[in-house]
Amino acid sequence: MGRIAALLALLLSAACSGGPQPPSDEEVPGQIVIASGRDVTGKNGVREQLIDAWNRQQEARHTGYSARLVELPGSADEQRSQLLGALQSGSATYDVVNLDVTWVPEFAAAHLVRTLPDGMIGTDVIPSVARTARWDGRVYAAPFNSDVGLLYYRRDWLHQAGVQQTDLSGGINWTQLDALIGDVGDVRPKGYDHGWTTQLAAYEGRTVNAVEAFATSVTDLSLTDADGHYTGDVDQLTRGVAELRRRTEGSYLLPDAFHSDEAASLGDFADGRTAFLRHWPYVYRSLFQNFTKDQIGVAPLPGRAVLGGQNLAVTASSRRATKAKELISFLTGKQSERCLLDAGFAATRESAYTDDTVRCATAASPSPSPTGERDDRMPRDAAGRPLYARAILLPALKKAVQRPRTPLYGAFTQTFTTQLGALFGDSPPDDETLARRLDAALRKALPDGRG
Repeated sequence: MGRIAALLALLLSAACSGGPQPPSDEEVPGQIVIASGRDVTGKNGVREQLIDAWNRQQEARHTGYSARLVELPGSADEQRSQLLGALQSGSATYDVVNLDVTWVPEFAAAHLVRTLPDGMIGTDVIPSVARTARWDGRVYAAPFNSDVGLLYYRRDWLHQAGVQQTDLSGGINWTQLDALIGDVGDVRPKGYDHGWTTQLAAYEGRTVNAVEAFATSVTDLSLTDADGHYTGDVDQLTRGVAELRRRTEGSYLLPDAFHSDEAASLGDFADGRTAFLRHWPYVYRSLFQNFTKDQIGVAPLPGRAVLGGQNLAVTASSRRATKAKELISFLTGKQSERCLLDAGFAATRESAYTDDTVRCATAASPSPSPTGERDDRMPRDAAGRPLYARAILLPALKKAVQRPRTPLYGAFTQTFTTQLGALFGDSPPDDETLARRLDAALRKALPDGRG
C-alpha cells in the first residue's frame, strides 16, 4: 500500500503543478540521440539548425525532451558498419538513425528499426522517394533528404567551342554528350584534360555509375525481386557492361576518375580539368560560390539516373520511440523540407518545389557580408529556391531509378564493385565474359529467386 500511495502522491503533484506528463507508453523524458552521416551543408548545417528549432519548441513547452545530432565519421560504407555494429550489440543509445535509402531493407529485416504508421510519409512525398521507405509492405522510415545523379558542365567552354545552344537543361543523350566533348576538345581551354569525370573508385560510387549505365541499356532493369532475391541474367548484364565500357572510354573520361570519389571528381571539375561532371545536387551550391551562371550549367544526366538520399528511422532499442516519431515528423514536414531544399539538399516533398506558400522559417538563411553581398552565391528563383530546383531537380527525382533493394545490399554492392573493377584494369575481359563472372558472383552473394 505504501508504494501505491507514493505513486498517487507523485501523480497528484504533477497534475497540480501542470508539469509534463509521461507518454502513454511510460517513456521517460530526456535526450533523443540522432545518428547520421556528415551534413554536406557544412558546420552548423541545416540539419543541425532544424534540430535546434525542434529543441526550442520543446523548451518553450516544457516537455523535458531535447534532441542531439551525432555525426558518424568515415564513408557511407563505414557509417553503415558502425550503425549495424552499434545497434546489434546495444553499445550505442541511438533513438533515430539516418539511413541511406539502400540500407532500409537490411535494417528492417534485422529488426533494428521499428515500423512506422503510413501517415509518417506525407501525401506530397515524391512517389519514387516514398518507395524507399518501405520494405515487405510496411513503412520503416520517413524520407528526409533525397539525391539523384545530375550533369554539371562548363557553359563558357561550350560557347568558346562555337556551340550555339549552351543551355542543356532540356536534356541530352550520351551521343550528343560525346559530340559536345569533341567540340570542347578541339579548342582545349586552359587546364583542360579530358571531357568528363565521375566517381569510379572501388566504393559505392562505382556501383551507382554502373547501375545508371545498366538501367540505361536495359529497359525496366531489376536485378532483384520484391523479396530481395537476385533475378538478373547474363544478357542483361552483358548489355550493361557494354554501356559502362562505352562511357568510360579513355578518349573521353578523365583517367583519374577510376580512382575518384565525390570530393576528388568535384575538385577536378572545379580546377578546369574536365568540361562535364556527373555528381549530386549538393554540389550546385558549392560550384556557384566560385563560378557564375554564365560559366556553369546543370542538366539531367543522360540516360537513367540513380536515386539516392537518406531516410529517418526509429531504432528498435529506443526508450523514447513515441517522441522520436514526433521529432521525425517535424524534420520531414513541409517547412523543414523547404529548408533542406533552400540549403542545397534535394527535398523529398513536391510542395518544397512547387508551393510558394511553403517557406523556410526554422533554419537560418544566408546572411549578407559587410559589403552587402550574400556569402551564398547560389542562383535562386523568385521564391528563394535554388534556380534549377523546379525545372531540373524535381523531374530528375521523379524519373530516377533505385539500386537493387535487398536486405543483403552490402553483399550486392561489394560484389558489383569488385567484379566490375576488371573492366578498368590493364587487360579487361570482353563484355559477355565479364557479365558471366558477374552473374555467377551475384548468385553466390544473393539468394536466387528462380529456385
